Amino acid sequence: MFKNIINGIKAYFGTFKLISKLGLWKFFAIPILISVITGFIFVALAYFFSDNLGTLIARIWPWEWGSETFATISTYMGGLLILVLGLVLYKHIVMALSAPFMSPVSEKVEAHLLGETDHIHRNTSFSQQLSRGIRINIRNLCRELLFMIPLIILSFIPVIGIAFTILIFLIQAYYVGFGNMDYTMERHFNYKESVQFVRKHRGTAIGNGIVFVLMLFIPIIGFIITLPISVVAASTETVKILDQKKLIAGNNSSEEPKKITE
Repeated sequence: MFKNIINGIKAYFGTFKLISKLGLWKFFAIPILISVITGFIFVALAYFFSDNLGTLIARIWPWEWGSETFATISTYMGGLLILVLGLVLYKHIVMALSAPFMSPVSEKVEAHLLGETDHIHRNTSFSQQLSRGIRINIRNLCRELLFMIPLIILSFIPVIGIAFTILIFLIQAYYVGFGNMDYTMERHFNYKESVQFVRKHRGTAIGNGIVFVLMLFIPIIGFIITLPISVVAASTETVKILDQKKLIAGNNSSEEPKKITE
């Protein structure tokens, strides 16, 4: 799996050049707008409501001594908690709403890598792509929160909390990589098959997601460039895997695509 994580990260190299070569920037205008607006909303929520959440957290401290210090710490904890949960929600909202705009990008990357040949793939409409994007990301969001909520609590434990923090990061990376890979998979697999594919190639998803999450911490620019770059990187690596494993069948070929097995 470690090798696949590295491959997922290496797929980012040359993405800017490929985007320019294929003229893909025009597809990113609306997704970038969605990303920027959603990002600023969650940053604003963290700024304005950290005090309120901090006050609620501070109530668990029953003693007079140290109450002011704990109240100050609680304010920062409140802001951090909103930012962490906001980051989780942000990723899935942006990826779900951007699905109809990212699918054509992935298709152009696939055509570039495999050549202008006919391939059997699922023809989906704008609404179908949006519906699938929402379904995939709601599924991933629920699972991500299921793992993360207890891990966030455990991460406050001194020393060993670092291990739980790393797990939180890797879980976020996995599910964001899943979403980016699905822009390619939606043309070839149904919902169930896509889930099976990512499970078999979770390292690729984690590698893609690691860079995505790290780039979000770049002020302002992170909200602008992260999605376009990560989608192209995910599409590049996913198409390579599909081609290597002969999971894409040509219209002019009698070859059937292999079935995904556990």
